[in-house]
Amino acid sequence: MEPGLTLKNRYDNINHHLNEKARRIWLGNEALAIGRGGVSFVAKETGVSRNTVKKGIEEIQKPTLEIITEDNNRIRSKGGGRKNLVQIDETLINDLYQSIEPFIRGDPESSLLWTTKSLRDIADELRGKGHAISYRTVGTILSSLDFSLQANKKTDEGKSHVDRDQQFLFIYNRCNDFFREKQPVISVDAKKKELIGNQKNNGKNWRLKDDPINVNVYDFPSMGEKAIPYGIYDLTNNKGWVNVGITHDTAEFSVESIRRWWKIMGKDSFPDAQKIFITADCGGSNGYRIRLWKRELQKFSNEENLSIFVSHFPPGTSKWNTIEHRLFSFISIAWRGRPLISYQVMINLIKSAKTKTGLQVDAVLDQNIYSKGIKISDEEMDSLNIIRDPFHGEWNYSIEPQTH
Repeated sequence: MEPGLTLKNRYDNINHHLNEKARRIWLGNEALAIGRGGVSFVAKETGVSRNTVKKGIEEIQKPTLEIITEDNNRIRSKGGGRKNLVQIDETLINDLYQSIEPFIRGDPESSLLWTTKSLRDIADELRGKGHAISYRTVGTILSSLDFSLQANKKTDEGKSHVDRDQQFLFIYNRCNDFFREKQPVISVDAKKKELIGNQKNNGKNWRLKDDPINVNVYDFPSMGEKAIPYGIYDLTNNKGWVNVGITHDTAEFSVESIRRWWKIMGKDSFPDAQKIFITADCGGSNGYRIRLWKRELQKFSNEENLSIFVSHFPPGTSKWNTIEHRLFSFISIAWRGRPLISYQVMINLIKSAKTKTGLQVDAVLDQNIYSKGIKISDEEMDSLNIIRDPFHGEWNYSIEPQTH
């Protein structure tokens, strides 16, 4: 065999048995044995860099470099190794989020997120902003940010609207306008109704072996009191507010939840607020077709002298609402596997919801009685001070304070 081929074979046979330091020393030793031109020859035959071979020679001749491994053998100098692209490019993460924010989805029962944009599209946009990045690196960074590669899942809520993506961009741009003006932006929705009592709650928690929490075998609605958590998520401050109702999820209840958030939490966070931007689903108690929702918002606007801007997510996209993956998913984690035996237990568990990014949550019990079936006449609707946006005015509108 030719000498070069023998070197390559020897390297291939031993490479997977070596850690970084041992590999460098082996390569450096081979280069020293060859003599003049050894560094280049070893690098070419093994496919490693010349710097790695030269570093091995330095470690043979002056063995002082170190970084501790599990077996107490240092293999790399402190701070050594190629710098992470995120460390080098300080604006990369911010630009990455700006690129995908309108297209982020989240599983409401998980902290994992995913985006509808392809890695290549994201990489192209980032390169257009001056970042030297490949689509593979984009995938690596997204994974480190708790994004995951998702297969199809039966979460489609109906036919997609032709202007779906345009509405997402409309909401995204309006959010940024309010952020720049330091005005509040909130995402609102009612979480799934829960039964209060010794009922099974999905999920698992660590406990001593063979010591499960015993709950009722059956969980019929008649066996417990009803709890309706309505949430408000403050996008600026990463704060959540939950108003727990006990009767019905109505538009009156929804706006009362927003009112309580504003009086107890929002007003202190935004002392100079002149307007509020609310993002909501297109259906439910805060749906775009609900007349009572608009009338109650008019009352709130008049009380606080605030302009209320509202944008609804298009049909079939309720799981895209920010509150789902920024607040509700972590509340579900906080109480998983724990029976909600009382309203106070429920509220305490809601308050315990935390995230690595510093989410803070407060909650109260709302014992008001909310009636179903309240009708709003055409005349009353006509009296409301509603200004509809030229783009899908049924989804995007503002309610201004009435002066009379």
